This record gives sequence, C-alpha cells and structure tokens, in this order.
Amino acid sequence: MKLSVLIPAHNEEGSLAATVRAVAARLDEEGIAKEIIVIDDGSSDRTGEIGAQLEAEDGDVRCIRNDGPHGIGFAIRRGLDLFSGDAVAIVMADLSDSPDDLITYYRVLDDGYDCAFGSRFMPGATVSDYPTLKLVLNRAVNAFIRLLFGHGYNDTTNAFKAYRREVIETVQPLLSNHFNITVELPLKAIVRGHSYRIVPISWTNRTTGESKLRLQEMGSRYLFIVLMVWLEHHLSRGDYRRSGGARISHWHAGTPEAKTVPVDDQAAPADGS
Repeated sequence: MKLSVLIPAHNEEGSLAATVRAVAARLDEEGIAKEIIVIDDGSSDRTGEIGAQLEAEDGDVRCIRNDGPHGIGFAIRRGLDLFSGDAVAIVMADLSDSPDDLITYYRVLDDGYDCAFGSRFMPGATVSDYPTLKLVLNRAVNAFIRLLFGHGYNDTTNAFKAYRREVIETVQPLLSNHFNITVELPLKAIVRGHSYRIVPISWTNRTTGESKLRLQEMGSRYLFIVLMVWLEHHLSRGDYRRSGGARISHWHAGTPEAKTVPVDDQAAPADGS
C-alpha cells in the first residue's frame, strides 16, 4: 500500500525541511512506499525554495504551490486532488506530529480500516506545551462535537489523520477553505459509513514560526461545517452512506477489540476513550 503524505505549508521555513526529512526517513525505515506532497500555500518566506530543494534531493517528494485562494482548507483540497497513493495522511509542517504515529496510522489502514484517527487526549497519548487557552477551547469544541454525533471520538478537530483513497472519494465535495476542513473530513467519513480506529498519539507545540489558526475567525466556520454534516446524517435518509455497518475500534491497553455496528448506533465506549 502506497502512502501519500500531504504537508500544507504557509511560511514554515523554520521547520519544513526537518518535518519532511523526518517523515521520509521513518517511512523508508519501515519500507513503506511513499509520496510526500508539500503544498506551499502562498508563502512569503523561503518555504517554496526549501520545498524545491527537498524535491531535488528525494524523488518521492513533490512541492507544489497553491496560487489560488489561500487557506489550509484550499491547500489540503489541492493536495487531495493530486495524490497518487492508495491512502493519504495529512501532517502539519511544524514538527508537531510524530512520524512514529504516522507508521501506526499506516498499520491501522493496512489492517483493513478505512480511517486512522489519532487522539491526543486518551490513555497512552502525550501532549507537550499545549497553550492553555487553545486547550480549553479545544476540549469544549470536541466535547460539543462528540455529544452531537455520539461517535466516541474526543479529538475530531486534530488535522493529523489518515484515510484510504476510497474515503476521499466518498466525502466529496469538500467545502471547507480553512481549518474547518479538519472536522469536515472525519465527520463525513464517519456519517457516510467508513470504518475507523482511534489510537493514542503524541503532539508537541511548534518551536519555530507562528500558528496559522486564528481562534477568533474559526467559530462560525467550525459550526457551519459541523451542523451541515449533522443535518446530512439525520436528514439524508442514508443517501450518502455506504451499505453495511461501520467497523469501529477504540484503543485500549492490550489488544483492541473491533466491532461492527450500524451507522446510527455508533456510540461512545463506556470508558469514554
């Protein structure tokens, strides 16, 4: 199974090279066929130049420039139009996501799941230097989404996830232009009947550059997408759903037990993980 890794980058000259090289090295160590696509989202620094250098030194790396409207949603959607792998993962360019967790995602997909979802807030996960205000808002937003959908997943807003190609085809058309794409992708995958496994991951705050997420701009955008998918879930009469049940697995210490349930019966596990 060939894995495509999408790395959206806007003014990430301080961390892009280290991110790409770390991801490439870890995939090579595991012998995983790869494609790494850097999407330069209108950067004004040396991000594009660094991307071109990375492309020259590794034939599995491609650097493309998003010259259209800018925003992480636009950048990711451009990458999703171009990737060639059997599966695709979205990785941030700021070194916050662990290449080891990317290998875990690959194994989840290789085990037959449609989606690999990570959680930074379950047993086994680690978080380093998460800004307090963002943490409080993150937990509130994720609790709201979890209550609304009853899917038992407590980190829907995290961008770092992986999907089989057929999931990306199923969730089209994507509407989000900004960070709300991080909730549109997994929520559409869930309500359209794809299987997923939730695993603990690590997250480390950036040490260079600036976060592109502007909290004051995102409230209405998140709410629009969340309610749009919720309405689809309850009003579409299954028009967009895949037939059969959705296999769901929540990680626990020891071997996780997968289960197959009808889409409408997806519920949180008793331990809340």
